Amino acid sequence: MTFSSAGRKLFGALATILLVDIIVLALSSRVNQFQEFFFVADLFPLALSIITLVVVIIMLFLDFAVQNSFTARPPFIIGTFSILSIFWLAFNAFSTSRWSHVPLSCGSIPVGYAAEKTWCQDLQALKAFVWVEWLLISFSLLFVTRYSIIQHCDGYKHIWGMSFSRFFPGPQEYGSDMGSNVYRTRRDFVQYQEKPW
Repeated sequence: MTFSSAGRKLFGALATILLVDIIVLALSSRVNQFQEFFFVADLFPLALSIITLVVVIIMLFLDFAVQNSFTARPPFIIGTFSILSIFWLAFNAFSTSRWSHVPLSCGSIPVGYAAEKTWCQDLQALKAFVWVEWLLISFSLLFVTRYSIIQHCDGYKHIWGMSFSRFFPGPQEYGSDMGSNVYRTRRDFVQYQEKPW
């Protein structure tokens, strides 16, 4: 099982997204427990972090388990990251505006309100990590899109129909896991033209 350099970078990005997403999930759970799951602004990060966690784990598992998984192809990755990026941006903007009444300095909370102070610190951390999550997803989206378009323009149009992590640009053959589909680029062929007599 061989992965390309671009594929390893994507795995690194997905692993980082997964790590930050787990942090967001933990923080949003603590914030919602304090508020008894009442405020919508607190529920959005919780719901999105769960969805993102499931999606990223499925993508990673299928990419490792299946050689040419549909979820590992650039169109699916670009489409999924685009949807996640839009939802994270929209709901982050909504939640951040609703959290504006929370004091930036949690130390200003009077002594004797330890639970409120902890909630404030969790919320401030959550406010930062939800935007970090969005940035990671957006940068991953730009990376996959840019790389795929560059390879497409260089003549490797089969990149759209195979696993992104197993794509190696160059004058070589690419086959599916069953060996039934073989992709060749135009660089693999030498064009012969008949000279006029």
